[in-house]
Amino acid sequence: MTPEQQAKLRDLPSITELLEAAQARDWSGAFSPARLTHALRLAVARARRDIVSGNLETPVTVAALVDAAHVALEAAACLGLRPVVNATGIVLHTGLGRAPLADAAVDALVQVADGYANVELELDSGQRGKRTDRVAELLVELTGAEAATVVNNNAAATLLVLNELAQGKSAIISRGQLIEIGGSYRMPDVMDKSGALMHEVGTTNRTRLSDYEAVIDESAALLVLVHTSNYKVVGFTHSVPLADLVELGHRRGIRVYHDLGSGALVDLSPWGLHDEPYAAESIRIGADVVTFSGDKLLGGPQCGLIVGRAEIISRLQTNALARTFRVDKLTLAALEATLRLHLDPGKAISSVPVLRMLTESPEAVAARAASLQNGLAALLPGEHFEIVKDVTFAGGGSLPTVQVPTTTVRWRPTTMPAHQTAERLRQVSPPVIVRLQDDAIAFDLRTLTEGDVPVVMRAVTQVLGPSKDPP
Repeated sequence: MTPEQQAKLRDLPSITELLEAAQARDWSGAFSPARLTHALRLAVARARRDIVSGNLETPVTVAALVDAAHVALEAAACLGLRPVVNATGIVLHTGLGRAPLADAAVDALVQVADGYANVELELDSGQRGKRTDRVAELLVELTGAEAATVVNNNAAATLLVLNELAQGKSAIISRGQLIEIGGSYRMPDVMDKSGALMHEVGTTNRTRLSDYEAVIDESAALLVLVHTSNYKVVGFTHSVPLADLVELGHRRGIRVYHDLGSGALVDLSPWGLHDEPYAAESIRIGADVVTFSGDKLLGGPQCGLIVGRAEIISRLQTNALARTFRVDKLTLAALEATLRLHLDPGKAISSVPVLRMLTESPEAVAARAASLQNGLAALLPGEHFEIVKDVTFAGGGSLPTVQVPTTTVRWRPTTMPAHQTAERLRQVSPPVIVRLQDDAIAFDLRTLTEGDVPVVMRAVTQVLGPSKDPP
């Protein structure tokens, strides 16, 4: 430790001095003395850590420590789960809840949230019905499948399909599709838990149709095709198209299961967003059962959608595991509203936030970046805010190789390191989540709306100490 660091540590104010300063503030009465003391101790501990690590470039003042304690107390008073501003540019950010809901989905959710709803009641007959019937009808219309059902996520959908169709029997899958995604989801483990007997064929980079056919015997029950949502193998590769697997499966009397992962109901290729299979296309080709997520490219709530042959869907609905994966009325309401938007692809593109963000023109994103840069420069003339052309990604295991053009406002704060600024931006209300890039803060306008721009401006001025309030 350098002599300068030792001097900074000695100069840290005492808790008593900080308490006296804090108690002079208007807000101090809102917190008990014990909570206030605890928050001040944490602020001092954070300052001590920054001094020792060499990350603190500015003097530690009583006012700064008291302000830090106040921010922490206000944050602690909020609910643990609360809205944040996504300035990372990652549209389907798993850490931030993936797909934000369309206004219509939020309205539908609110309508059923504060009272009762006809979840399992047929209003015409007064008889008990199936809770997924309304969304199943929409999924059938949108995909062309014979039937459909919904569970609480695509992992559950995969486990349910494997358990029902291949328990104690062989499920044949390419080695190149034994995926692992975030949260320790591993396809071999899911197959094991389902009771299916996993039979790997081919190699990591090349699997041929003959590899599947060579292992089909009396124990074979399912040909499994998994979309490698979060990675892509390139170079000397070969994989078997769904159409070829369907021909083989139907010729040998074996069902074909297509796990789309993210899945999509709208064709995004006109915007350069390729390589994501569509549920309707998989059904058209002849897959017996198809599963995909609700909270990714569909832009709805977290759930797992299952479409396919009526006989299979019926069996899945009566499987002993089905009830453990059941969705509630809030999910059903938001999902139904989202699916109704997809009946008109143009309306879905403009109304579903995920689709709108992914397809918005680079020019529109750049215009919003200019608005943010100009606003911040006017409020904080001592700081430098630079417009930078960049790329971002869909996230959430979707479109892993597709770079989405974007524009960021890049900022290297003059008063503290970028990582410390990012930490403080996470502590304001609402928290602003940013991207750290080349030791700078990057506000990515691909995921910031017009309404978010003044919120970000206000957050930055709060962190630095505003010279004047943002509009």
